[in-house]
Amino acid sequence: MTAPVSSTLELIRRSDRALELIDDRKLRRSIDSGLWTRVVPGAFAKTDDWRALKPIAKHRLLVEETMRRLQHPAVISHRAAAAAWDIDILGSWPTQIDVTTARRSGGRSGGRVQRHALGLDDVESVSWGEHQITTPAQTALDLARTLPFVKAVSAVDQAIWPGRPDGPLTTIKEIRKRLKESEPRRGDARARRVLDFARAGAANVRESQSRVVVAQLGFPMPEVQYRRVLRSGRVAFSDLWFEREQHWCEIDGRGKYLSPDFGPERSPEEIVIDEKNRENEIRREVRGFSRWEPVDADDPRRIWDILTGDGLPCSKPRP
Repeated sequence: MTAPVSSTLELIRRSDRALELIDDRKLRRSIDSGLWTRVVPGAFAKTDDWRALKPIAKHRLLVEETMRRLQHPAVISHRAAAAAWDIDILGSWPTQIDVTTARRSGGRSGGRVQRHALGLDDVESVSWGEHQITTPAQTALDLARTLPFVKAVSAVDQAIWPGRPDGPLTTIKEIRKRLKESEPRRGDARARRVLDFARAGAANVRESQSRVVVAQLGFPMPEVQYRRVLRSGRVAFSDLWFEREQHWCEIDGRGKYLSPDFGPERSPEEIVIDEKNRENEIRREVRGFSRWEPVDADDPRRIWDILTGDGLPCSKPRP
């Protein structure tokens, strides 16, 4: 099993006595000026470094720093465990850290800790420092039980995504096994629907969101990450593919044309030209082609307009 991801951001903590060398008034001025950011009480990071982190990495750091200060061992779970395992979720991350406790633990949520008194007898976890953390399969099941459908699907898709360097964190089979072996809980029916809908190919939560929206709108169920060898010999992958309708869909953020990850040797202009040439190749081999930005999925009417405008039939009227 892959170990949980550790944060690499360098912090200065009062508990490490490193701040004894910094005058409190000077530290306050640094915070007020924006040079430093308080991550949690008593722990500080350079603001530029903090802002450069992705939301999931920020939450992971909050988990680590909160658990450092927790006096009693706990079982990290739900979204906190997801951040530690690098399982992304759709939307904003919470300000509290999820832990699961015994049903009659007597503990209450407060401060940065959100306690879920669900019982520990059938919770699968592994060691994480002085604490425990739910396994990827258990974490995915917990999220499938508790999150809204689209967020739950996107989280499970992330947990089973095969594109990680060490392979998927878990599988649908393993998550179903956890569900079968667990005592009946609230949310089990929802979890089964989520597991039926989840697919291993979605590379990010926005692709998962788009797939859910497309299905809810009444379009046919698409295939995820369909692979096609074009006539030129070039290999292309669609984010969503409708086989019967021969309709190709791509979900591209603007970062694709600006990030060095998509070709450090190419300028944004060259990336745009290459993408246009690739799209022209694909269009010559399919009956329909649609493209939208990830945020478009936040407005289902926008997706309906794009797909129907590009010729994909739908069984439901415009929402």
